[in-house]
Amino acid sequence: MPDILALNIRRLRLAKGITQEELAHRAGMDRSYLGGIERAEHKATVVTVGRLAMALSVLPRDLLELPPNHPYLAQLAGNP
Repeated sequence: MPDILALNIRRLRLAKGITQEELAHRAGMDRSYLGGIERAEHKATVVTVGRLAMALSVLPRDLLELPPNHPYLAQLAGNP
């Protein structure tokens, strides 16, 4: 799950043209901690997911859904 969260945060952040530093500021967290979440090195709490969702102006579920072309989609479809 951390890799899915990481991919979605990065994808949405870049789509909105926001730097890690700006997103961290908006979410009230340290930039290095956010970087760790984006690299899937840190696991985010539910509260952190909520704060990041608010900072990105998306719903929390948008941060947790499988991104297009993710390997898990092939596994769920029964394709190795």
